[in-house]
Amino acid sequence: MLELFGMFVLALAPIIWLVIALCGLHMEAYVASLGALIVAAACAMLGWGMTPINMATAALEGFAMAIWPIVIVIIAAVFTYNVTVHTSGMETIKAMLCSVSDDRRILTLLIAWCFGGFLEGMAGFGTAVAIPASMLMALGVSPVTAILACLIANGVPTMFGSIGIPTTTLASITGIDAFQLAFTQAVQVLPFVIACPILMVMLVGGGPRALRGALPAALVAGLSFGLPMIAAAQFVGPTLADVVAATCSLVATFLFALTLRGGEAPDEYQLTNVHHYEGFGGPALQILLAWSPFILILVALLLTSQLVPAIYEPLSSIATTVNIYAGDPTATLTFTWIDTPGVIIIVCGIVGGLIQGCSVRELLQVLLDTCRQMGKTILTMLGVLACAKIMGYSGMIASIAAFFVGTLGGFYPLVAPLLGALGTFVTGSGTSSEVLFGNVQLSAAQSIGVDPTWLVASNSLGVSAGKMLSPQNIAIGCAACGLVGKDGEILGKIAKYAFGFAIAMAILVYVGSLVL
Repeated sequence: MLELFGMFVLALAPIIWLVIALCGLHMEAYVASLGALIVAAACAMLGWGMTPINMATAALEGFAMAIWPIVIVIIAAVFTYNVTVHTSGMETIKAMLCSVSDDRRILTLLIAWCFGGFLEGMAGFGTAVAIPASMLMALGVSPVTAILACLIANGVPTMFGSIGIPTTTLASITGIDAFQLAFTQAVQVLPFVIACPILMVMLVGGGPRALRGALPAALVAGLSFGLPMIAAAQFVGPTLADVVAATCSLVATFLFALTLRGGEAPDEYQLTNVHHYEGFGGPALQILLAWSPFILILVALLLTSQLVPAIYEPLSSIATTVNIYAGDPTATLTFTWIDTPGVIIIVCGIVGGLIQGCSVRELLQVLLDTCRQMGKTILTMLGVLACAKIMGYSGMIASIAAFFVGTLGGFYPLVAPLLGALGTFVTGSGTSSEVLFGNVQLSAAQSIGVDPTWLVASNSLGVSAGKMLSPQNIAIGCAACGLVGKDGEILGKIAKYAFGFAIAMAILVYVGSLVL
């Protein structure tokens, strides 16, 4: 048992380094992740006898997987958002959302929950906190409350954020079917999706009494998000689960809010700055043009999905399969060159920009600026993926799983979502957490005889709680609302929501492991 514990600690060294580097030494994520790669390489050679050639090719496979499809999707999603900002289309979208009500509870649902979920599904990487929080603050919501509301809203969509990258990555590294995994994730997270809008209304309204008159809107927002998410995950897959869910929730909540438009919100919930936005925020054509890049992406991804085999099959066949890792000739990596979200989103972003009046020169400049903007994130992804591949191929992941299973046995599912939360808290990224712990969950499930899809999906469930607490996410919100240096205050106030979610998630996963 002592030897098992020793190997467990050594195998955890890269993750322990990440915790110390990010939380203790306050290093930037890309520096910490590259450091974790070095630590993983040293531990793999010293503790598990991994040869230099196997270590190098494992890292190279991680680099390749990071670049295609993860990095290309990151760049594409943020590029599309940046194009919309550049053309002022984002201002039109903001005005449209703010035109429907002067009730802070309703606007928080529309902006932080619905629009924030849409931004998370399309772009991610802090946009779903920074943009809605700054919008709410501009309308008169206190900066602290605006940030807290957006942090609560941003947790549950993370598993399908950035066109589903966390889930597609998790499916790729564990070998579980992406559709099956996405459906299980959506089912697990449904209770928390319904709970979030209710908690947000209570937060901005000052307590449970704020639900009076707003509970129906909160239920509409939650159910119209959660149920379409399950359907999209089942029939379209992880890439559009967030986008479809957020779109349905935005339309349903907007229409429900219109039925309340004639009435006057109680004085305590009225926002005084909303009178700047009249009608629906602009002419219909202007609104349509503002949304055009996102509409194109939604349509294009649907047409190239498995829902349309006549398009999906020929495009997905344009692919290359290679073996990079020298230690296992059967370990292959497949690159799909055209029918991959990153390529499709960039094309739609360019077409949408042209529709909005951008020149080709302007679009190229926005693309170049986006690459520069995401440079550190790209390095972080390279470091984390390479680290995870070395840990997986060397046997370090198996050692972590063996210790947990040997110590906890059938109670392991209680800690499964907590690992996902820990990974996201440390790295600030749902994708990074999936890469770090996905195979730990798979190995543990196989050892204790639990449904692997259920337990692997629980890692993503935990990501939802960890994302609320992520120092990087909190820092983005503070920067957007002019509260730089107030990170500790925000962390203390959001902790009760995150820990409450984590405990409920642990119980849900454990009970589910007994039933399935």
